[in-house]
Amino acid sequence: MNISILDQAPIAAGGSAGDALRQAGQLAQAADRLGYVRYWLAEHHDLGGLACSAPEAMLGYLGALTSRIRLGAGAILLPYYRPYKIAETFNLLACLFPGRIDLGIARSPGGPAESSMALSDNYLEHVWKLPEAFDELLGFLGDGFPESHPYAKTSAAPRPPVPPAPWVLGTSAKSAKLAAERGASYAYGHFMNAEQAAEARETYFRHFRPHPGRGSGKPYFLMAVSAFCAETEERALELSLGTYVWRRQAADGRRPDGLPSAAEARAALAGEDLGGVYARIRQTSAVGDPETVRARLSALQAEHGADELMILSYAHEFADRVRSYELIAGALGANGTEA
Repeated sequence: MNISILDQAPIAAGGSAGDALRQAGQLAQAADRLGYVRYWLAEHHDLGGLACSAPEAMLGYLGALTSRIRLGAGAILLPYYRPYKIAETFNLLACLFPGRIDLGIARSPGGPAESSMALSDNYLEHVWKLPEAFDELLGFLGDGFPESHPYAKTSAAPRPPVPPAPWVLGTSAKSAKLAAERGASYAYGHFMNAEQAAEARETYFRHFRPHPGRGSGKPYFLMAVSAFCAETEERALELSLGTYVWRRQAADGRRPDGLPSAAEARAALAGEDLGGVYARIRQTSAVGDPETVRARLSALQAEHGADELMILSYAHEFADRVRSYELIAGALGANGTEA
């Protein structure tokens, strides 16, 4: 099975952003060694507990630490930026690491409203114009422009031997249709919105239009899923508690300082039925020993016909995160190749 890693550079409670970013480098190296197809780093702004606001700045660092694995942004939040600058940046990265760079784009704000205002005076207007901005980005990445276009003779230099692979990321049929109509690969955030996964996939395949020179010319559907794997189910459930508390705090409008330890999470959940908590975690994540996680992820892959699963696996201790990815790679037979 094709499997990859999505990293949001989580900061462990008591740790620092610098720790989280250095651990991102170590995780990319582990992914390279373990046979994962790709490693993506997400963009967030002023969200408590997440360290990466500029994945494009991290990719050069990660590329220097790895040798095989594809690297990318999952995603660049295009409404904040001019397509030309994004094309220049990712073309430069593709020159440094030929055939290894993915460029995922999304429309989400990636942070609170105040951050969106600080980044762009017209964020909502740019969200509405995302299809046009994506077309412009694709033009600079190699599609080109009609002779009458003002950018017909403008190049997003440097030009790499292999252009960055364009992706659309999302959690709805709208994003799926955008990817399909442009012949781009599509990544669906199942860990954020499991309910609309089937609709998004159906929309993507129904509307897909092959584009000459873009990938294989066939639709490619990736699903990003949450998983916690350990030698025993009891240990995996314990590891999942910190992420559960952290996400609940964020959903309640609180600003978490970082990913809590299992002990801190238990304290935050004092008085609650842990059995009910574990049941809710199992509804949205694959949790357990390697065989349990393999069965759950294989079932998700088969249910949605995903070409690839991208795994999001968190734990307060970085060693537990790496071990989770090691066990998942062993259980699913990661081989480092795309279909």
